[in-house]
Amino acid sequence: MARILIAEDDPRQAELVRRYAAAAGHETFVAPNGHAAVERLRADPPDLLVLDVMMPVLDGLDVLRIVRADDAHWSLPVLVLTARSQEHDLLDGFELGADDYLTKPYSPRELMARVGALLRRGARGTEPERLVAGALTIDLGSREVVFRGATVECTPGEFTLLALLAGAPGRVYARGQILRHLHGTDQWVSPRTVDVHVANLRKKLAPELVATVYGVGYRLAVIG
Repeated sequence: MARILIAEDDPRQAELVRRYAAAAGHETFVAPNGHAAVERLRADPPDLLVLDVMMPVLDGLDVLRIVRADDAHWSLPVLVLTARSQEHDLLDGFELGADDYLTKPYSPRELMARVGALLRRGARGTEPERLVAGALTIDLGSREVVFRGATVECTPGEFTLLALLAGAPGRVYARGQILRHLHGTDQWVSPRTVDVHVANLRKKLAPELVATVYGVGYRLAVIG
């Protein structure tokens, strides 16, 4: 059972998410606006945040900025709900650290599949496994990334992408393969979201660590 915070100003939408999450055995809490969501996060941290973009007081993107800037919540899995399908809105969310999103209207089955995937992705393993590639070390149990002796904070989406590449250094992954690994078969996810995650990793680690194979995709370069 997980603790899920639902930040949604539409009572009907909030109740829909709450009801299906509760039926799956999860403990749920509802925040009717962005400010209430931030207060609840700080007072009683959840295991997952389901975050509507269009909310009063603070919108979802503002909440996401606050969450990712807070050391206590930077790794919290976040599922964004949006009625806006414009690409730039979705990319804004990924640039700020969203892990997945659903565009309204969505099916309850799809919603719970995304919730389950994010909770599994965020769970800590009982037997930590480490990936080592040159100066990069990834602890899959503690979800810690160390590069050149320094700990690097990555969002869950960035961590998942980095772990995929580090699992087979030098192997080239196409954007489509990476996208399916991150978001399943959602046809509404833009391939450019992969580019956003890669750009963020290059800033946090080293520009040359994630190499572009033009016309194909990306691979991890082993560097010291």
